[in-house]
Amino acid sequence: MSHLSTPRAMVVVNGDDIHHDLIGAAGVFQQLGVEAGFATRRAMGTGRFVDPRPETAESDVYLFYTAGGNFATGQQQALADAVRSGKGLVGVHGANIMGRQGDGLDPADRPLFELLGNRYLSHGPGHHEGRHRIEIVADHPVTSGVTDFDLFDEYYEFELADDDVKVLAQRHRADGEVIPVLYVREFGAGRVVYLALGHDMRSWGEPPVRTLVRQALLWASGRD
Repeated sequence: MSHLSTPRAMVVVNGDDIHHDLIGAAGVFQQLGVEAGFATRRAMGTGRFVDPRPETAESDVYLFYTAGGNFATGQQQALADAVRSGKGLVGVHGANIMGRQGDGLDPADRPLFELLGNRYLSHGPGHHEGRHRIEIVADHPVTSGVTDFDLFDEYYEFELADDDVKVLAQRHRADGEVIPVLYVREFGAGRVVYLALGHDMRSWGEPPVRTLVRQALLWASGRD
């Protein structure tokens, strides 16, 4: 990718989940992309990666704020191929919501699972949201300048696809269990970030979260 032209980001929202403000999120994350120096588009729907139109094909990094909805297996594979060839993916919060078969993963969502690196399991025990401490546990371009912070947000717990992740931030559950909330991974020539934080405006408005998203876009696009 050329580092001479203005980099391009695309914020992709998808789903019909009434618990997540997809429209509000699109505007917030577009603004964060602009603040990070990207020409940033908002886009609805995931049926855009097979034979992509120019606005999709020319994006250097995709930020997904999705909440289920249809994401065809072939489209997932086309996105995975694009990232493998050098594009970036930043998955935020519900981007890890995938189909289930019994207790396992729906095979139709395996390309996304293997690309993003995890799938949502539950909110964990107790309340589904609350104020908690986010601990930064690794020095990395995504966490540069960010120290431990408190946040009111929705709790997510997930199953990793593999061990090929570098956890950058975590929280402690009430019972002491350590739960990751931010990791990075390489995917072929591309880069992937997953941030479990970011349910709604209470989280999106917090400076540390905004910094993590901006720096995630930069790192995933190779511009860290």
